[in-house]
Amino acid sequence: MKRRDFVRRAGAAAGLSILDPRRLFAQASEAEPFRTFEITTRVEVLQPVGPTRVWLPTPLAVAPYQKTLGDNYHAGAGSVVMIETNANEPDMLGATWDEGVHPVLTLTSRVGTRSHDVDLTTPSVPPPHDMASLAGFLRPTRLIPTDGIVKTTADAITGRRGTDLDKARAIYEWIVDNTFRDPKTVGCGVGDIRFMLESKNLGGKCADLNALFVGLARAAGLPARDVYGLRVAKSDKGYRSLGLSSDNATKAQHCRAEVYLVGFGWVPVDPADVRKVVLEEPPGQLALDDERVKLARARLFGSWEMNWVAYNFAHDVRLPGSKRGTVGYLMYPQGETDKGRLDSLDPDSFKYTITVAEII
Repeated sequence: MKRRDFVRRAGAAAGLSILDPRRLFAQASEAEPFRTFEITTRVEVLQPVGPTRVWLPTPLAVAPYQKTLGDNYHAGAGSVVMIETNANEPDMLGATWDEGVHPVLTLTSRVGTRSHDVDLTTPSVPPPHDMASLAGFLRPTRLIPTDGIVKTTADAITGRRGTDLDKARAIYEWIVDNTFRDPKTVGCGVGDIRFMLESKNLGGKCADLNALFVGLARAAGLPARDVYGLRVAKSDKGYRSLGLSSDNATKAQHCRAEVYLVGFGWVPVDPADVRKVVLEEPPGQLALDDERVKLARARLFGSWEMNWVAYNFAHDVRLPGSKRGTVGYLMYPQGETDKGRLDSLDPDSFKYTITVAEII
């Protein structure tokens, strides 16, 4: 099933893809209105050497909590193409510029989001017609193995707990109790969970802590996935640490997680944001028994506040046309020149800005 109308446009290009509205609203609910956000990403490669390539993540098009309303993109004198894949791989925007052409790329996406809550009191979701569709969310990845110390840790956490729900909740609570958000971690972290467990250094940021949840869940036999995305608005739940304070979302990337539970379907979780509340909610360094932490802890197993937009849930991502191998995940802009891959967190050589506006 295609998530966007297939767009293939090259040259000194601008493109617009508008989706089939019947597909956009297929999973919508009358009970919860959608909010619409416009996200603009502008990328400029300041020191191009030879041909230059850039790849941008684009919003996930099919989800019960999100609908994609179209993408508008420009690459000046470069070539640009919307790259679509299968349902388990990321859509992305790819652009190339010949040597001597100044690389500048702008992508504007409109996305609708609505709050995402799963009722965990009563099983009501039938299993998929083909359970094999979940197999990919049990497999190990380069940074998320499911054997060795990961399997041993998962077994110790879940013990003799019988239901999928009990196992998932035990892993979630263990991560909240035993990890910490490390403000010195660059970006959102790497997500190398074997290293975390073997080194006994359970600090990091969202791509570390939520990857740990995913790896432990998979090792316990529960399909799970990271969901990479971007915060796009302030929190309406009273948490300054869990939202934007302005329209500048350049450093607002955030990874969440989902676990598939029989009878409930894909359940949203975010233990990393509980640890973010502990560290950053004023005045900082809150205790786990602080009422704000307890409320976040309860809410973030089974619920997401959708002041956030999802991009994809892919690992070991192959960037089409790249000569530098895969990336662990696609949440930041990526770029390459003849000198190699650009550092997505180094604005001196790979400058980008992301701005967000809510459309009322």
